[in-house]
Amino acid sequence: MRDTNSTLPQMSEKIFLTDGGLETVMIFHEGLELPCFAAFDLLKDDSGTKTLRKYYRAFIESALEGRMGFILDTPTWRASSDWMPQLGYPVHEVDRFNRKAVALMQELRQEFQTADTPMVISGAIGPRGDGYVPGVQMTVDEACDYHLPQARALAEGGADLLSAVTMNYIAEAIGIVRAAKQVGLPIAIGFTTELDGHLPDGDTLEEAINRVDRETEVEPAYYMVNCAHFDHFRDALIDGADWVTRIRAVRANASRLSHAELDECDVLDDGDPQEFGELCADLHSRFPGLTVFGGCCGTDHRHVEAVRCAMQ
Repeated sequence: MRDTNSTLPQMSEKIFLTDGGLETVMIFHEGLELPCFAAFDLLKDDSGTKTLRKYYRAFIESALEGRMGFILDTPTWRASSDWMPQLGYPVHEVDRFNRKAVALMQELRQEFQTADTPMVISGAIGPRGDGYVPGVQMTVDEACDYHLPQARALAEGGADLLSAVTMNYIAEAIGIVRAAKQVGLPIAIGFTTELDGHLPDGDTLEEAINRVDRETEVEPAYYMVNCAHFDHFRDALIDGADWVTRIRAVRANASRLSHAELDECDVLDDGDPQEFGELCADLHSRFPGLTVFGGCCGTDHRHVEAVRCAMQ
């Protein structure tokens, strides 16, 4: 595996932005149907790919304006083998869609990257099951076997690192770290939390981060908290704790609603973009090692632009 500290530019003190709630933007702002919340399906034709390119450009503009770095996360949260048949694709299409996603990110990087705005291509991997509910949990070995084909496709496509997003139990996260090791890429692990700052299965962030670090031969490059509002996890972060220093990224929800409440919503709760930016800046002030900021459910380019303004 690569020496992540020397090859990933976001491991520096420079602020990096990323995108927002891709799926909620497509559904509520673009009026598109995303079966199974699967944005990768847009890559099936030129029209969908054009929509994705337009989406990412809106966020990249904020990074360019602020001379900040940018993480190009692929739209592949659902692009693994269990989800392919649910959208009418054979399982082997995992390879094609993940490679196409990386290729789109490479095009965007070639078009927009500058010396002041370095861009990193992150191959996004989502949970095998629901993002909010652990459901049937895999063993570490099962998780590694399941996620390995997607990890390999992203690596061979040219991603710089992998990001496991919305992880809700520890064993799956460990399995993905082991898959990343097999394909030779560094990885960021993103855990989601409930209102009490605990993972949906009840473990604390501290327990999750410490166990993943302890049980992986080559630990993740860093950790992330995503798909939760600041109010849900902020108080769980302990000033000066070693495990907190391992968290480098936050992709928060716009809404203060719980996961269960969000599941029942048929309207978008996009919160307050200005407050979102201020909350990111407050976290960075409290934890200077937090240098990567973006959004998750309910957020769009306004929220990330507010982060840029609040950070300058």
